[in-house]
Formats: sequence, C-alpha cells, structure tokens
Amino acid sequence: MSEIERESMPYDVVIVGAGPAGLSAAIRLKQLDADLDVVVLEKGSEVGAHILSGAVLDPAGLDALIPDWKEKGAPITVKVKQDNFLVLGEGGGIRIPEFVMPPLLSNHGNYIVSMGNVCRWMAEQAEEMGVEIFPGMACSELVYDENGAVKGVVAGVFGLNADGTPGPSYEPGMELHGKYVFLSEGARGSLGKEVIAKYDLDANCDVPKFGLGMKELWEVKPENHNEGEVTHSMGWPLGFKTGGGSFMYHLDNNQVYVGYIVDLNYKNPHLFPYMEFQRWKHHPRIAKVLEGGKRIAYGARVVTKGGIQSVPKTCFPGGALIGCNAGLVNLPRIKGNHNAMHSGRQAAEAAYEAIKAGRSGDELTEFDSALRSGPVGKDLTPVRNVAPLNGKLGPLGGLSLGGFDMWFQSIFKFSLFGTLKHGKNDAQSTGKAADYPVLEYPKPDGKLSFDRLTNVSFSATNHAEDEPCHLVLADPDLPIRVNLPEYAEPAQRYCPAGVYEIIRNDDGSNPRFQINAQNCVHCKTCDIKDPCGNITWKTPQGGEGPNYPNM
Repeated sequence: MSEIERESMPYDVVIVGAGPAGLSAAIRLKQLDADLDVVVLEKGSEVGAHILSGAVLDPAGLDALIPDWKEKGAPITVKVKQDNFLVLGEGGGIRIPEFVMPPLLSNHGNYIVSMGNVCRWMAEQAEEMGVEIFPGMACSELVYDENGAVKGVVAGVFGLNADGTPGPSYEPGMELHGKYVFLSEGARGSLGKEVIAKYDLDANCDVPKFGLGMKELWEVKPENHNEGEVTHSMGWPLGFKTGGGSFMYHLDNNQVYVGYIVDLNYKNPHLFPYMEFQRWKHHPRIAKVLEGGKRIAYGARVVTKGGIQSVPKTCFPGGALIGCNAGLVNLPRIKGNHNAMHSGRQAAEAAYEAIKAGRSGDELTEFDSALRSGPVGKDLTPVRNVAPLNGKLGPLGGLSLGGFDMWFQSIFKFSLFGTLKHGKNDAQSTGKAADYPVLEYPKPDGKLSFDRLTNVSFSATNHAEDEPCHLVLADPDLPIRVNLPEYAEPAQRYCPAGVYEIIRNDDGSNPRFQINAQNCVHCKTCDIKDPCGNITWKTPQGGEGPNYPNM
C-alpha cells in the first residue's frame, strides 16, 4: 500500500478501463444485482477517447449481454455487405475468392462500427443502471491488502512536478477499494503487466505477441464510397517475410477507415512501421478510394496477437484480467471486441457468485475456467497456430498452412500441428542493425500520406509538459550506449507518434536520446519492442493522451 495517506471509498467491484470489456462487466453485474456498488475508472478525458479499433464487430458478445441492443439504439447500423481479401503487389493485386477462405473468416452478419461510439453508448446503458463511471481518472497504482491480494487502486493523482514532487496544485488521489478489481486497460495495460509479474500469471503460457495498429479516418468522395464494403490485404509494401496487413472499411456518411497492422516480431531494426502504412495508401487500389478525400483523424494502438496459448492465467488474488489485458484478439479475424465483451460478462458472473457466497479478495478461478471453455476459448482455439506459422514462415506461408489448419479444424475438430509455440518475444526478435539493409521511404506527399507529427495533431493528443515523464527508462544511458550502435536505436522508427529522437550537434557529434512524451498516443509499442526491454509505459495524469472522435 502507498505510504501517502489518502481517502478511500469502498465498492463491491472496481473496474479499471471503460472499454468493451470493462463496461460489459459493469452492465452484467448490475443485471445480476442492481444493489451492487460498481465503479468504472477511465483514464481518457471521456469514455471512448482512448478507444481505437478497426472495427468490424462480431455482435455475438453484445447479443449475449444486451439482446435488445438494436431497440435500445446502439450505434451499430452499417452491415458488412461486401468482403474482400487481397494479396497486393506493388502495382496490382489479386482477390482471393471467398470460397477459398476458412468459414470462420467470413464477415457475414458483422457490422462496421466506431468502437469509441459503441463504448459511449454502453456507458450510457451502464449509468442508467446505476454504475458510477469516472472519466479522466487514471489508475496509477494498485493497493494490496495484508495478505498480498489486490484490494483496490489509486486514482486521480494530479499536480506532480516533473521530478515527482508535489506541485502547487497537487492532488494525492483516492483509493477505491473493491471486493474484486477488474483490470480492463486494453493491450499491455500497466497494472495488468504488474499483476502478471507479481503473481507469475504467465508461468504456464507462451510469450505474448503484439502488432502495431495504425488507423486513419477519411471522408471520401461519394463516388468512391461503398457503404458496407470490407477489404483486407497482405503483401505490398511489407512483402512476404514480415507479418502484417491492412484494412479498409466503408462506414456511413462517405467515411472510410483505413489502417495497417505491422507485427512487432519484425527483425530488421531499420523498418519504419508508420511509413509502411503511409506508403501502402499509395497503392493504386487504395489511392483510388482516397484521392480527393480528406483525413479526419489518426491514431495508433498495439494489438494482441499471441492467441490462446499466450493468454495468461486471468484470475489473481482479488481480481481478474479481462479483454485485451488478457490478450483475447482473434488474429486472422482481426477481431477482439466480441471476446472482450464475453470476458467482461463472465468475470461479472463469477464475481457475483463469489460475493453472494460471502467471498472477497480470493481468486476467481471459475472465471478463468469459463473463459477458456466458453465462447472465447472456442473462438481462439481454431486459430491458435496462425501467428506462430506467420512468425516462422512469413505471412504467405502462414496464410497457406494457417488456412489449411483452420479448414482442417472446421471439419475434423483438431489440428495436425497441435499447438505451436511462438519462441521469442517481440523485443528478442529484433536483429542487429549491421545484419539488415537500411530501408528508404518516399517522402509523404501531404495528400495521401503525411509525416508523423502532422498526423499526431489529428489525434488531439495532449499532455502537461511539467508532469513526470510517463515513459520510464530503466537505464537512461542504454539508448546511446547500446541501442544506437547495435540496433540503430529503433525507437526513432517504431514509435508511431515521433516520441523518441536522437539529437546531435550540427557536426553530428554528441548523440542524445530525447523523449517527447507530450506526443504519446498511448500505443504501448515502446514497452514491447525496445530490444533491451528498457522502456516502461506508465499512465500519465487522467484525461491526457489522445481524444479520438468516431474512431
């Protein structure tokens, strides 16, 4: 427990993060018992401000939680009408027929949505049921009881000086205690990372794997718009040795989501994921949709892609990991929101039964079992070998063998491969700079492609400049002493917001590592990809970071 004296407030369940998992948990708790005291703490300035997802939504999770969501006016109206999968070359591409694709990859019955707007709507449903939701309240640390179990969080610390000392407007925050604490912070959550390490939750699972997802919202010419069209691609510009791919989703009002995911297990430290995304938009098949349009918003976020074998134990003394904090994205489907909702609902049901039985502060083992045997486990198990195959064979080999594996399992209900291992984590996958070619990228044209800092301005990101840096270096000298000579300091390139720079004198001497923390869009890539594991992402003051509209 923190040494600072703070006021505390008791709840039955404390939920960190107002994403689809956290809000589903809150709603389900109130459905089960309207008298339960439930609070949701959200670090964004409003619910939805930090939600970044493709997104094509499989409504299965919402169907199980709120069956009458259509009648209640959920912002889920654009049905998928056309499904395309392309393999791109530099000047053209081929479309893979739908009948070749495994059935589980079909988007029939799914919807193109803004998950930010879906979460705003879910928050309204939760509040009508009596859930307390506090946006702008970052949870900076966990609170433990005398037995070492999680009993709450510290939220709402404001006004620290850059050196960590209290400033003139300092607020120590509050402790919010719960019989159970749910961590639904999204991929690579800072508190989730802490409990995984503290309770050794990953002792019996494979290493986590991630991709960096970057997304723009465009308004295009009406003649270039086809509401309900979904397109995914692989190949150019990444090629067939580096994992990743794109998406383009036509929603309503002549708006289109375009995005690119680069698997963070890439080897060449000279790779520049953001510039791969910008270059992809110049492909003839993509450019013809975007030309004459305008970019409205930009954002970036890591995506979990390890599969069921990388999901850690999801219960710990006093709480549970839910949603992307547990790593529940189905990689080949590029979908995780439905699983996040399922996990929140199942965690709520386990906590309700425990509280009803007079329990608190123990492990919700029944939740972990239900997660793996229920809809989430059934969704993730058939696709578990796609990511390992991609990592070993590249995306083309992974697509071929992974597709065969998914087809085989759809018929025979088992895999010839068993369950493959990932091997190295994403940081360990980074190769030495001298072993790989330097990659050159075309300069952004300001029409289809943009420089990073210009695009960051379209994320409405904001941080106070006089607070402690939320990007913490274990060894401040390591970037120049090790990463620069050995890896050409990849932080300059893997960050999609231009947070990290190498600054030199005019003559090129005296390199210095600079952190522009005010640019951070909270993607967490640096916490994952730094080859020496030197960077830890911590939550800044509440309300800071991006403010995504309609994303």
